[in-house]
Amino acid sequence: MSGSAAERGEDMRRRGDARGRALLDALLEGRSEPDLAARAASGLGLPERGRYVVAVLGAAGCGPAAVAMEADGLRFFRRRRGDRETVVVALGDRDPAAAAALLARWCPGPGGIGPVAEGLAGLGAARRLAEVALLTCPPGTSEVVRLEERLPAALVASQPELSARLVTDVFGPLLALDPADRALLVRTFEAWLECEGSAGRAAGRLYCHRNTVLNRLRRLERLTSRSLTRPRELIEMMLALDAFRLTAPQP
Repeated sequence: MSGSAAERGEDMRRRGDARGRALLDALLEGRSEPDLAARAASGLGLPERGRYVVAVLGAAGCGPAAVAMEADGLRFFRRRRGDRETVVVALGDRDPAAAAALLARWCPGPGGIGPVAEGLAGLGAARRLAEVALLTCPPGTSEVVRLEERLPAALVASQPELSARLVTDVFGPLLALDPADRALLVRTFEAWLECEGSAGRAAGRLYCHRNTVLNRLRRLERLTSRSLTRPRELIEMMLALDAFRLTAPQP
């Protein structure tokens, strides 16, 4: 008798878990059914108006096998969606950077994390923006990135036709160069940007003379017909660089 009651209890628990997961999937898909968020909160034991982030990973296989788990004061719910894995993180009062750090440690990447959703009803929008963040990861990389850190690249990645046009219009002459020559100019431009426009610091990073950096940048300006000293043209070149990174094969 007791064994039968235990089996019935276990069956009810499994069905309750399945209902909770189905409701979570509906939220991630952005459905607008009446009381959906409230029912999901009850089924999953989560606050309806809590703080959440959603991560979308380019490949399944994130960390331990459990669908739901807790770590460092955070609760994680994993869902497989096609060839990707979606992870919902209940933050509580924690900073989203804590969730990003754990996911980067557990997951092979690449992955994108959307902005904080203030309530379960916002999971659908958070998931869509996490997918945009994932698009900012160049081919062959394994990083897990937050959308807030990649907004310009996200703008470029979310408009692939305009992105391709930007690369052609701005970097067209650069694309005609020998690959090694092109890579040298691109890496010099990247280093100069990373060093906040300091040719001297970029030279130290590239193990060359400051004048070498300046000569390469001047050549880049000639090839693109744009000046690094004109803000609008510099913005075009930076966005074109983001677009180029997202489409260029990795060495």
